[in-house]
Amino acid sequence: MDKPLKYAVFGAGSWATAIVKMLSENLDEIGWYMRSVYTKEHLQREQHNPNYLSSVEFHLEQLKLSNDINEIAEYADVLIFVIPSAFIHGELEKLNIDISNKTIVSAVKGIMPETELLVGEHFHDIYKVPYDNIAVIAGPCHAEEVALERLSYLTISCTDQNKATAIANSLSSDYIKTTISDDVIGIEYAVMLKNIYAIAAGIAHGLGYGDNFQSVLMSNAIREMKRFIKKVHKMKRNINNSAYLGDLLVTGYSVFSRNRMFGNMIGKGYTVKSAQMEMNMVAEGYYATKSAHELNLKNAKKTQMPIINAVYEVLYENKNPKKVFKKLTEKLD
Repeated sequence: MDKPLKYAVFGAGSWATAIVKMLSENLDEIGWYMRSVYTKEHLQREQHNPNYLSSVEFHLEQLKLSNDINEIAEYADVLIFVIPSAFIHGELEKLNIDISNKTIVSAVKGIMPETELLVGEHFHDIYKVPYDNIAVIAGPCHAEEVALERLSYLTISCTDQNKATAIANSLSSDYIKTTISDDVIGIEYAVMLKNIYAIAAGIAHGLGYGDNFQSVLMSNAIREMKRFIKKVHKMKRNINNSAYLGDLLVTGYSVFSRNRMFGNMIGKGYTVKSAQMEMNMVAEGYYATKSAHELNLKNAKKTQMPIINAVYEVLYENKNPKKVFKKLTEKLD
C-alpha cells in the first residue's frame, strides 16, 4: 500500500498560514519552513503565528517546523511555495538538494523578477521539475476568511489531473470547496494580473470614484485579462470561471485585499515607499505591474492594456494619479 504523501509549506505570511490551517484539517503532519527564527520560536511557544492570522491556533504535534529550507524540502513530497515573488528567488538559492522528483505547488502571485518567468516555469527551467509535477493554487479566497472559517473556494490547476485532485482533497473541508483545472499557465497569469487590477480599483477609490465607475473598471479588467492571457498562452478557457473572474472580483472589492489597500493609499496621495512602509505587508501587484508591462512591450503585437498601463504610469513613472485616471476613464466602456 502506498504511503500517504507528505506536504510542506514554504513561507510564513498570511496566505502561507492559511494554507497550513487548511492542510491541518486533513493531514497528520505538515512541514513548515519559515525564514524567521523568532516566528518559529513564537509559534512553538504560543501555538500561533505572531505576525499573521494570529487568531489561528495550531496543534504543534501536527507541525514539523524548521528554519532550514533543505530540511523541509527533503522531508516532503509536495512542496507548496507561498513566498512573495520579490523574495522567493533568494530563498530558493538556499536549496542544495534535488527537488526534480517533487510535486511543486505555487501559491505565489507574480512573475519572478530575476528570471522574468512564472514560478512554475522557473522550477521547470532551473530545477528540472517536469510540468506534470507543477501545480497552482488560485482563489477566490482571502486568508483572513480562511482564519474565520467562512466558506471559500479554491481552484487547483495541474496538467496531471490526478495530482490536482489529490492536492485539492488535501485542502478541502467543510469551509473550503475545491475544483480542479488544467490551465496552469493561464491561472498563474490570472493570479498575477488580478492584483494589478485591485491596485487600480484602490487608486480609483482613493481618488473618490464611486461604485458605478468601479463596476466599469472591473468589467474592462476581465476583458483586458482575457486579451493578455490569450496572447501569452492560447488555449480554451472560460474567463468567467472563479479562478479568473471570481478571484479578480474579490481582490478588487474586498476590505481584506492588501493590493486594493495599497492602491487606495496611492490614490489618497501616499508615495509608493510610504504606502509600503505603512502597510508592513507585500502588495504583490506592485511587482506584477512592472512584469506585466515589460512582458507586453516584448510582444511583437502588443495587447491593449489601458488599465495596467495606467497603474504602471502611477507606480513607476510617478505620474499624477488624478490625471492618469482621468485619461483612463476615456478609454473604458
